[in-house]
Amino acid sequence: MNPLAHQLNETIRQENEQIFSMLSRLGQLIYFPKEGILSQSAEAASKAKLFNATIGIAIEDKAPMHLKVIQDQLSAFNPKDIYPYAPPAGKPELRKLWREKMLKENPSLVGKNISNPIVTNALTHGLSIVADLFADDGDVVIMPDKNWENYELTFNIRRGAEMVYYPLYNDEWKFNSEALRASLLANRDKGKAIVVLNFPNNPTGYTPGREEGEKILAVIQEAAEAGMKLVVVTDDAYFGLFFEDSVHESLFGALASIHPNVLAVKVDGATKEEYVWGFRVGFITYASTSDSLLAALEQKTMGIIRSTISSGPHPSQTFVLHALQSPDFEPQKQEKFNIMKGRANKVKSLLDSGKYSGVWTYYPFNSGYFMCLKLDHVNAETLRLHLLDNYGIGTIALGDTDLRVAFSCIEEENLEELFDKIYQGVLDLQS
Repeated sequence: MNPLAHQLNETIRQENEQIFSMLSRLGQLIYFPKEGILSQSAEAASKAKLFNATIGIAIEDKAPMHLKVIQDQLSAFNPKDIYPYAPPAGKPELRKLWREKMLKENPSLVGKNISNPIVTNALTHGLSIVADLFADDGDVVIMPDKNWENYELTFNIRRGAEMVYYPLYNDEWKFNSEALRASLLANRDKGKAIVVLNFPNNPTGYTPGREEGEKILAVIQEAAEAGMKLVVVTDDAYFGLFFEDSVHESLFGALASIHPNVLAVKVDGATKEEYVWGFRVGFITYASTSDSLLAALEQKTMGIIRSTISSGPHPSQTFVLHALQSPDFEPQKQEKFNIMKGRANKVKSLLDSGKYSGVWTYYPFNSGYFMCLKLDHVNAETLRLHLLDNYGIGTIALGDTDLRVAFSCIEEENLEELFDKIYQGVLDLQS
């Protein structure tokens, strides 16, 4: 084992033995090199005043070399903020601003000890880092049965962890905290679990209410007190898009100091929140009472980044940073929120109008980009293909009964036509 990895492991072990035991084999072996191209280049950046011949970029006229055909399209930005490599952990100014934003939007984080957010290549990369650091063959990953299919690729296919699913809703159509509890305690003999909490949920667009959130926290605490070591990941991809009476902040804040056996990890990003999907700018943040432990986890995270993508894209980090610094950011974001809320409310009013009765029900939704229909009589995949081939309408079939509709990408005035045609498609198949 590399001495740097050993040193990081000892720091984590001394600060919290439980969190050390959560690390995967890769998580124990990984480290960020302190000697090598990056460290020598960083040293040269501060001391090489005459010539700096270290990092693998090209310089011309004392600025990063670039093509005019590209710079003409990006003329509002200084070449130094676009063309060089970004630091492995991300632009420091962006990390600082995202942390400030996180604290402002999550009052429960006040007084909690969290790491500086580390920039990831959007949320999938953040989840992949969690899998690399904490998931081994035979570990269990616990999440609701209504979930994003990429979780299985990330945790099961890539890392060999076992996926454990529980029903998202209980009989009262609330978050099924009792099923989460049963899944956790059923795997208590494994001693460790990764718990993924994704709110607003993809695919259903559901976020728990305050009492439901408290029950989730109580279940996590109970399992921790029973001796389980828990990596609890809040996948906050659609954070902020809360349209009704649900919790309006991440559970990460409450999880941050809930128990020594719990490592809270927040994965979020500008991708969905700021409507910049192609920018691929996400963040991963850890919580711990120990600054030394947080620093060690940051080094290991940077090691994963260095060994996979080296660093995230610089231009998109600059674009997001510029947006966060703008006085127009908040009012423009509120404007888009109002549009999204209008679409969600329109969908709910249509579904509650009675005009589509007898063919489907819908899963409760109050947030995010999506909602799911539960079909009563026809197969979801059959309906999906029928709508695509005969009406030119695209939807997502999930299992036999569930059809996901992304109202986020349909103008409000077109939503009634959309659901009318989905309804007609069901009638076609029934006849």
